[in-house]
Amino acid sequence: MVKITYIEDDGTEHTVDVEEGISLMEGAVNNSIPGIDADCGGGCACATCMIFIPEDWKEKIPTMSDEEESMLDFHEYKEDNSRLGCQIPITEEFEGLSIKMPPSQH
Repeated sequence: MVKITYIEDDGTEHTVDVEEGISLMEGAVNNSIPGIDADCGGGCACATCMIFIPEDWKEKIPTMSDEEESMLDFHEYKEDNSRLGCQIPITEEFEGLSIKMPPSQH
């Protein structure tokens, strides 16, 4: 299990143990973390699992696909460090990762 902290827009933190191999989106959904809607269930088709990756973690995260980048273009709160949680599989290297969520996914 990998310890990951999900931070809501209001600053509320949820630190949970998440199994390796599932996505950051699935980790949030499996632990009932508010702020990750995951409307498409992880198909990279809705951008309702957008998260903000800390700058010092960006190099450890897999490169963004063209499909993911296209989906993010539709999100109101997109920033340079935005990613879709459904596109990032959790590995043991993510131990201690803290990710933030936008004010809204819609």
